[in-house]
Amino acid sequence: MCIKQDWHSIDIIAALRKKGTCMAAVSRAAGLSSSTLANAFTRPWPKGEGLIAGALGMPPEDIWPSRYFNQEGERIVRVLRNKQPEKFYKTITGN
Repeated sequence: MCIKQDWHSIDIIAALRKKGTCMAAVSRAAGLSSSTLANAFTRPWPKGEGLIAGALGMPPEDIWPSRYFNQEGERIVRVLRNKQPEKFYKTITGN
């Protein structure tokens, strides 16, 4: 089975510009630093991929098929991590 290629980062940036936005604006709208979403270009990050895809009005698997489908075309199960803020806070404060 032939898997589609992932979009190039320049193509993603151009598509966002055509929609009237940019990576920094999408990142800030999500409460992140302006450059944080660029991490999705270099490594799998479901949350970031979802934010970018949402801004483009498409599912993230259309932009990064290699991250969502294996060589046989079967969907790869990806799970978002469930952060535990209370546990993290206790770890860094000792309380």
